[in-house]
Amino acid sequence: MENETTHGGPVRVLVTGFEPFGGSPVNPSMLVAGSLAERRWSGAAVRAALLPVVGGTGRGSARRRLDDAIAAHRPDVRLMLGEAHVRGAVSVERVAVNVRDYRSADNAGVTVRAAPVVAGAADRLPAALPVDDVLAAARATGVPAECSADAGTFLRNEVMFHALERRVRVGVPAFAGFIHLPQLPEQFALRPVDAPPMPAEDAERAVAAIAGRLAGLCVRARGAQKGA
Repeated sequence: MENETTHGGPVRVLVTGFEPFGGSPVNPSMLVAGSLAERRWSGAAVRAALLPVVGGTGRGSARRRLDDAIAAHRPDVRLMLGEAHVRGAVSVERVAVNVRDYRSADNAGVTVRAAPVVAGAADRLPAALPVDDVLAAARATGVPAECSADAGTFLRNEVMFHALERRVRVGVPAFAGFIHLPQLPEQFALRPVDAPPMPAEDAERAVAAIAGRLAGLCVRARGAQKGA
């Protein structure tokens, strides 16, 4: 079982992104996650993990890769990123649903119809984030940002629900949530949609503000515990 072991040290932040899918050679979430892990952070240790676009719980699945990253880094904050090419703003998800229903195949060629993410778990789980607070932090960077009612029923939702259900069972980390990013300009050139694209640098700036805000809240909570 996990336990909080990071008090006194830097706040540990795990940022995950997904591999390319749907015929695109790139995924903005993988670029942003990797760039954030390369930054110098004050009071935080940020690590990145790349998740395969493969559902289920088997070896090589996104959930298995996420669990491995959690075991390796024991994060206080889990920020999971994914691509939503039909959106034009950084989207903070409010809810994950206990449904796997993807009719477009994952990268293993698998489709799923109306299956649970975790059998017997709740139908819906709210993000373990102060959504309005982190949304304000993102918007303060000048990058378009919005909240979204739920993360859909594809791999992004599956990973979000898995992480939140695990948090309910284990009791950590302090924060866990999912953020969708618009497609990149180079992707937009190949598959134009009504929503405008977003450069990776802009998406990174917004997500960095969110990560910094959550790390600051963790530091504040530690201080309150020490003073109690």
